[in-house]
Amino acid sequence: MFKFFFISIFLILLSNTHANNKDKIIENLQNTENLNFNFEQNINGKIENGSCTIQYPKKIYCKYIKNNKILVSNGKSLVIKTQTSFYRYPLNKTPLNLILDKKFLIKKVNILKEKTLDRSHISFEIEENNNEINVFFDNKTFNLIGWQTKDIYQNLNVTYLSSILKNQQVDKNLFKLPTQN
Repeated sequence: MFKFFFISIFLILLSNTHANNKDKIIENLQNTENLNFNFEQNINGKIENGSCTIQYPKKIYCKYIKNNKILVSNGKSLVIKTQTSFYRYPLNKTPLNLILDKKFLIKKVNILKEKTLDRSHISFEIEENNNEINVFFDNKTFNLIGWQTKDIYQNLNVTYLSSILKNQQVDKNLFKLPTQN
């Protein structure tokens, strides 16, 4: 009888911890209007670094350290521009459409099972519109700290965020799409 009681208490506490983490992640997302951060992106072993600003909903501006590459979304389109190339995609055809949608993330966190990684990260696996996305949150701050996707060419893309600042002053012109030269 004592074993049954102990196991029941343990399962209740474990369940409350997971619900508590979800609640804290959801509350943190609800209170986040924008994020500024540094990133490290690994696409099939090729590593790039830079800094980004996300403005919810669905806006992002990233400047890569090498080759003057920028990535910009105005909420509808996504542009990737380097010194030698220019690509424009409908945002809704990319996994970023879902990652940059705070309401979508909140809905998914609420219904999905969380996974704890290394006791420091919480992960949620999302499958939506032929996209496989893993989003990662810090287990202490409950901030979004990264994601893993497959791009339109089926390349594995892992992005880690660091030096995260929330709700900073953001220039609205930052998300104007660049033009092709």
